[in-house]
Amino acid sequence: MATAQHGHLNLTSIPDAKGLRVAIVVSQWNYPITESLFNGAKEVLEAKGCNNISRIDVPGSFELIYGCKYAIQSGFDAVIAIGSVIRGETAHFDYVCQAVSNGIMELNLLGMTPVIFGVLTDDTLEQAKARSGGALGNKGKEAAAAAIQMAQLSI
Repeated sequence: MATAQHGHLNLTSIPDAKGLRVAIVVSQWNYPITESLFNGAKEVLEAKGCNNISRIDVPGSFELIYGCKYAIQSGFDAVIAIGSVIRGETAHFDYVCQAVSNGIMELNLLGMTPVIFGVLTDDTLEQAKARSGGALGNKGKEAAAAAIQMAQLSI
């Protein structure tokens, strides 16, 4: 659901979110980026009528998997994983990105609760800023729209 390719996010095409319980699991690593993504997600959820939003903070993106699993076990209708991994000088970036994407995929395969991948995997801080409220929109908003749509599948 990349807005750079599809234009602006059209909220009128997103179903109503009244009555949904949504958890947003937020990595504290790269806090300015993740906070902007969280705010974007929360804005869309509230605009679509969701008034039961819980925030779960975790230290980093790797810990998003456990935080999302906790949220699933807590009975939420949808879970959004918010994180930001920015490439550094070592292979750490590759390991974290692969582990987080695989972990979230595995949680989705459990089939209990949709878990939305709202994790930026950028080469530079400038790219992360562009995708968290800058020139390329806010991927947190897109993640919230996806969460609402996926939650509707299991109602």
